[in-house]
Amino acid sequence: MTALQSLPQGFRLTASRYAATPAILTDEKTWTYADLDIASDGIAAGLAAHGIVPGERVGLYCPNDADFVCCYLGILKAGACAVPINLLLPPTAIAFALKDAGVKALCFHAAFAEQSTAALAELPGVALRIGIGAVPSDLIDCRLDDLASKSEPPALSIDPEQAPAVILYTSGTTGRPKGAVLTHANLAANARAVAEVLEVRPGDSGGQSGDRFLVVLPMFHAFAATVGILTPLLAGAALIPVPRFDPALITEAIGNHRATIFLGVPSLYAVLLRLDDSQTARWRSVRLCISGGAAMPEAVMQAFEARFSVPILEGDGPTECGPVTCVNPPAGPRKPRSVGPPLPGVEMRIADPDGNWQAQGEHGEVCVRGPSVMRGYWKLPEETRASFHGDWFRTGDLGWRDSDGWFFLVDRIKDLIITNGMNVYPRIIEEVLIRHPGVAEAAVVGEPHPLHGEIPVAYVTAAPEQTKLDLSALKDWCRSQLGRHELPRRFEQLDALPKNAAGKILKRELRRSGEHERGVMT
Repeated sequence: MTALQSLPQGFRLTASRYAATPAILTDEKTWTYADLDIASDGIAAGLAAHGIVPGERVGLYCPNDADFVCCYLGILKAGACAVPINLLLPPTAIAFALKDAGVKALCFHAAFAEQSTAALAELPGVALRIGIGAVPSDLIDCRLDDLASKSEPPALSIDPEQAPAVILYTSGTTGRPKGAVLTHANLAANARAVAEVLEVRPGDSGGQSGDRFLVVLPMFHAFAATVGILTPLLAGAALIPVPRFDPALITEAIGNHRATIFLGVPSLYAVLLRLDDSQTARWRSVRLCISGGAAMPEAVMQAFEARFSVPILEGDGPTECGPVTCVNPPAGPRKPRSVGPPLPGVEMRIADPDGNWQAQGEHGEVCVRGPSVMRGYWKLPEETRASFHGDWFRTGDLGWRDSDGWFFLVDRIKDLIITNGMNVYPRIIEEVLIRHPGVAEAAVVGEPHPLHGEIPVAYVTAAPEQTKLDLSALKDWCRSQLGRHELPRRFEQLDALPKNAAGKILKRELRRSGEHERGVMT
C-alpha cells in the first residue's frame, strides 16, 4: 500500500505522526516535521499561484541546506517534476539540462546567481526565476521567502506510478547527458527499502532518539537525494545538511548534532583518515557509515574502521535504479569487496552480452529489475530501449554473484582493458596501488597501443607526508603483486585526481589527458 503513495502523501503521513520531531538540523535552526510541512506547502502554493501546473519541470540549483529540502518537497507537492542541477556544471551544460527538460521555473541560490543568469540568457522559455538568499532583485521574479508565504497548496491527485518526480541527468560519460526519469513510486520504493535494511529509527519530540543522517554528498545527486533526504523523511528520522567536503566541518556537524548515519564515497573516507585522534573522537554517535558511488578500496575500509570504530556498509546502484540496488546488511555478513545482496523487492542477475543469464561465479553485466527502476530516459526512446533486456535494466557494471546471493563488482564494462586479448580489471590494479604507503589515491585507465591493443596506465596522488613518489619503486611494488598483463606500462603522479561533485573519480578526464599527451586531441 505504501509503495503506491506519492512522495507528498508519504511525507505528510510521516509529518502527521512526528509533527514535533526534528526533521532537519542546522546550526541556525532545528526544523520540525511540522515546520517543514508548512514551509514546503507554502512553496507548492506559491508555484501554483505563479502558473506552474502538475507535470511541468522546475529546476533546483542549490547547495546542501534546508532550502534545498524545502524546495524539493515544495516542487513535488505542486505536482511538478524536480530537475536538480549539478553544482559543478558550467553555464552551457546547465542550459542544456534546463532546455532539454523543458524547465518552466528555476529556483537558484545566491551563490550561483552568475552561473544561473548566464544559463538563463539562452532560455527564454523559463518563465519563473526564484531567488534563494540574497540574489539581486533584477535577476529574479520573486524570492523563495515570498513564494513560501502562500498557505494552501493545490489539491492534487498524483499517480505515483506514472507521474515523474525527478529528472536526474547523468554525467554524460559518452555523448550527451541523459535525463533519467524517476517516478514517485520509484523513489518511495527505494527510500523505504533502504530504511528497512538499515533499520532506520524514527525520532521523538525531545530529539533524543532516532537516526540522524549526515548529508555532505551533494543533494542534487541520486545517492544523497534518496538516501540522505527521502529515506529519513519518510521514516521519521532527521537529516543534517553540510554544504561542502571539509573534514573539520563534517566532524563539527557530527559532534554538534549527534549524527548516527554517515553517507560517503570512497575518496571522502580516504580524506577523513587524515583527521587527528581528537577529531575522530567526535564520531562516537555514528553507528553506521554507508559507501557508494564507486568501488571502496579494501585498504581504505580497513583503515577507516580501525580508526573510527564504525562499520562501513558498501552498497551500489546507478541513478536509473533509484539509485540503491544492494547493500551489505548491518547485521552481516559483510563480505570484503562485495556490494551485498539486493534490497527487498529488487532482483539482480548477471547477463552475458546477448542477455543470457549467467550462473553463480560467472562474470557478466549486472542487470536489475524492481519497483525503483526508472521509467526511461527523458525524450530518448532508443537509448531507453538499448538500456534494457526486456524489463531488466542494464547497469553497465561487470560483476558476479556468489552462492549466498551477494554481488561483487569487478569494474565498469567501459573501463575494462583488453591487453593482448586478456581482460585486465582496473579495480584490481587500483587495490594494489592503494595499499602502497606512499599512495593516497589511484585510478587506472586503458590506453590504445599498436601492438597490445590496450595497455593499463596508472594515475596516482601522493599521501600527505609525501611530496614526490618514486614511480620506479611503485612499479616494482606492482610487479610483485600483479600479473605481467596487469602491470601498468606507465605511471603518472598528479596533484589531484579529477572528480565530480559527488567525489567520484572521473576516468574519462584521465583518458582525455592521455589523449592530449599522445597528440590525439588538440
